[in-house]
Amino acid sequence: MKRLTLFLFLLLSVLATGIVIKHATKPLTPPKTLPEKAVVLAFGDSLTYGTGAAREESYPFQLEKRIQRQVINAGIPGELSAEGLERLPLLLDRYRPSLLLLCHGGNDILNKSPDSLLRANLSAMIHLAHERGIDVIVIAVPQFSLTGLDPHPIYEETAESNGIPLEDDILSELLSDSRYKSDYIHPNAAGYEKMAEAVEKVIREEYRME
Repeated sequence: MKRLTLFLFLLLSVLATGIVIKHATKPLTPPKTLPEKAVVLAFGDSLTYGTGAAREESYPFQLEKRIQRQVINAGIPGELSAEGLERLPLLLDRYRPSLLLLCHGGNDILNKSPDSLLRANLSAMIHLAHERGIDVIVIAVPQFSLTGLDPHPIYEETAESNGIPLEDDILSELLSDSRYKSDYIHPNAAGYEKMAEAVEKVIREEYRME
């Protein structure tokens, strides 16, 4: 009787283990697809435009070659986030992108505009995209700190509150390294190439490229 009880206990243990293993190895939900004909809208200011390098060396131009998708460069040097918020709807409706790459607010930071204003404008831009069914990836702009350059916390806060992906580090790293910048606030061609590489990595983590 004891042997039978022990046998049943071991059998149940094996079955239970098998169930647990099967549950633990259940495939994860596959990422979304970014079709070959998808349009990507890179929206921002001079960091998107490519100030400090030739137009064909901007990060959107270099990203297009990397992901083999059309990438529209919609950067305007000197633009404030409030101006960007006014400009964005027309571009979203004109190009109907599948993905918006949002890298904006550097001029607000340089002009010491209120953080609350920048946060509200970034969130409003994201809302404009989402209400049209457009995905968004945010690219953080750095601020000067006691330790040098660090990503402004507004970008992480905004990405988290809207549940969207964030590239948080690349611009802080590039603008802290003289090899990759043309002046103290803009990358050079090599820097924009690194920026395109970092953005590509986030895109490939989020999407199947078919």
